[in-house]
Amino acid sequence: VQLQASGGGLVQPGGSLKLACTASEFTLGDYVIGWFRQAPGKEREGVSCIGSRGGRPLYTDSVRGRFTISRDDAKNTVYLQMNSLKPEDTAVYYCATELIDICAHRWYIGMDYYGKGTQVTVSS
Repeated sequence: VQLQASGGGLVQPGGSLKLACTASEFTLGDYVIGWFRQAPGKEREGVSCIGSRGGRPLYTDSVRGRFTISRDDAKNTVYLQMNSLKPEDTAVYYCATELIDICAHRWYIGMDYYGKGTQVTVSS
C-alpha cells in the first residue's frame, strides 16, 4: 500500500490549507483513511478518520470545527481541509489506512499503513 500526502506549506495563523491523500494501485474508497500528524519532539497524533461507507467522520478535539475530512472516490483522493490554522497545528501530516471499512473505536492510536508526509507550518 503506497499512500502520498500533499498540499502542505507555510501559512499564517488563521489561514487555510487543503491536504490531499492519493494512492498508487490501491483503492482508497474501499477502506478507512486517517490523517495523523507529528510535531518535533511530540508523539504522533490522530487528527481525523473517515470510513469507506459514509458515516460521521471523526476528529480529535483540538481540530473539531476547524478541519474537515472528505473523500472523492472518483479521483481516488481523500482531503483534509484545514481552516483557522494555529501555530500548534505545525507538524508533518500523514495519511494512513488499514484494511477495514469503518473507523475503529480507537482509530487515533494508529493504522497499519502510512504514506510519506507533508509539512505544514503555521507561522507569522
